Amino acid sequence: MMRKAMIGIVTSLLGVPASAQPVTIAALGDSLTQGYGLAVEDGFVAQLQFWADAQGVEVTLINAGVSGDTTAGGLSRAAWTLTPDVDAMIVTLGGNDLLRGIDPDVSRANLMGVLKAAKAAGVEVLLIGMKAPGNYGPDYKARFDAIYPELAAEFGTLYLDDFFTGFGEAVNDPASLRPLMQSDGIHPNPKGVKEIVVGVGPKVLELVEIAVD
Repeated sequence: MMRKAMIGIVTSLLGVPASAQPVTIAALGDSLTQGYGLAVEDGFVAQLQFWADAQGVEVTLINAGVSGDTTAGGLSRAAWTLTPDVDAMIVTLGGNDLLRGIDPDVSRANLMGVLKAAKAAGVEVLLIGMKAPGNYGPDYKARFDAIYPELAAEFGTLYLDDFFTGFGEAVNDPASLRPLMQSDGIHPNPKGVKEIVVGVGPKVLELVEIAVD
C-alpha cells in the first residue's frame, strides 16, 4: 500500500494514470507454489496468472516457490524476494514442516519473521494456512493449526485457511480426491491446480485491491 501510494503521487505529478501501474505479487512457498511435477504453464502461479488475466485484473505474479522449502527456508528468502517492485505477497509455507515434524513454535517464529519482513517493506500479505494431520497427536495439531489464523490477526493480513479450499468436500473423500492429485497423493495435477486457483483467486483479488489502495 505504501509503495503504491508513492507511485500514485509520482505518476500523478507526471500526468500518468495510476492504473498504468499493475500490482506485482510474489508467491512465496514450497513445491505447491513452485509447481512440482508439472509443466510451467500448469503450475499454481501460471494458472493463477491466467485466471487473474481472465478477470481483467492488472497483476503480475512472480513464482517464488522452492520445492522442499520449510518455513525456515522461506524466511531465509523473504528479504531478497521483497524487491522494490513487489507490492504484495502470497505466503504458503508449512507443509514441509509438517512432513518433518518440526516444533510448531519454530514454524510460528519463522512465519512471524516473514510477516515482519513484509511489514517492514510495506508489502501486503495473503497468508494461506494449513492443517496438521492427527498422527502427531492432538496437542501438536492444536498448536500448529492455530499458527496461521493467530498470525493473520496479529499482523492484519488477509487470510485463507486452506490452500486446498477449492477442492471442497473432495479433501475428505480419497476417491473424489484421486483425480485431482498426482500419483504421490501430495501434489495436485493440472486439474487439481485449476480447482485450487478457483478457491484462492477471490482472496488474491482482495489482495490486489488492498495493494492498490
